[in-house]
Amino acid sequence: MEALVEVQCIKHIYPDKTEVTLCGLDFVVHQGERVVVLGPNGAGKTTLLSHILGLLSPVEGSVRVMGLEPHRHFRTIRRKIGVVFQNVDEQIIGPTVFDDVAFTPRNDRMKREETERRVMAVAKMVGIEDILRKIPHYLSGGQKKKVALAGAIVMDPRLLVLDEPFDGLDPVSKREMIELLNRLNRERNTTLIVTTHDVNLVPYVADTVYVIYGGKIVMKGKPYEVFSQKEILEAANLEPPVLVDLFLYLKEKGLNTEVPTTLDQAKEQLDILLQHKT
Repeated sequence: MEALVEVQCIKHIYPDKTEVTLCGLDFVVHQGERVVVLGPNGAGKTTLLSHILGLLSPVEGSVRVMGLEPHRHFRTIRRKIGVVFQNVDEQIIGPTVFDDVAFTPRNDRMKREETERRVMAVAKMVGIEDILRKIPHYLSGGQKKKVALAGAIVMDPRLLVLDEPFDGLDPVSKREMIELLNRLNRERNTTLIVTTHDVNLVPYVADTVYVIYGGKIVMKGKPYEVFSQKEILEAANLEPPVLVDLFLYLKEKGLNTEVPTTLDQAKEQLDILLQHKT
């Protein structure tokens, strides 16, 4: 598969002289892949995303997105990347929801008919058709996240970057966000890079997981592979999902079971255990 994003041992120095280094494993994301980045606060997740988006440039190391250096080819790269920041209030700038979602097409001088077609299409996809004329300031947190997502995907980007997209959402809104992201990945082959603190959601939205702490990318793998390494997770102030932790405990107690990462997989394993018991 094509490597859409490649980051190798970067170092950045902020204006206050703070140095952030991110080495260890290379960070590689392929076209159509769903990637989740885990790590404690201050580990370098935001620095990594900012380099991928071209908002920062490394003083050492290499960053390439779609074969280009993002900070040198900012305009070219950003036309193919959608982004949802953690604080969407800073991202939503339109006087109405429709105006906000339409901002990028209008800024690119897209024809009015095509702009409206795109806005209505993504509004339907994310479920905000009934609030297009509302003022964003008065929307709920979940609605604002959907508006930000609609604005991020209205130009059909190849890559979608989301910083803590589940933060502050209730359980229903989290489930809706996961369904939307997976639908984009499935129907549009949109590549996803997601940071989150909610480890229990990771198996539902990730093909590959990276763990960052101490200025290093210390682990990469499928959700189960990563969550099975409890010592590394503990060193990074992370815990495995509740289901993984429970079934690892059952295996330690001698039960012959696979370790599930999703609720459906857990139900299957419990059915097998109950059948063997009877």
